[in-house]
Amino acid sequence: MPKMKTKSGAKKRFTLTGTGKIKRKHAFKSHILTKKSTKQKRNLTHVTLVSSADMNRVKDMLTM
Repeated sequence: MPKMKTKSGAKKRFTLTGTGKIKRKHAFKSHILTKKSTKQKRNLTHVTLVSSADMNRVKDMLTM
């Protein structure tokens, strides 16, 4: 049986930290930015962690 492949979409979107948590970027920062406030755009810039409810699902996509 061949090796299981990692989901390439997840590989591009998530990164693992040294402690095993998963980092992600915020959505809504790519286009239609004129109607969003400067404060909203600034807060969407920062990287955050995947919530604990989604952690197992994302780990499965990364370690297939």
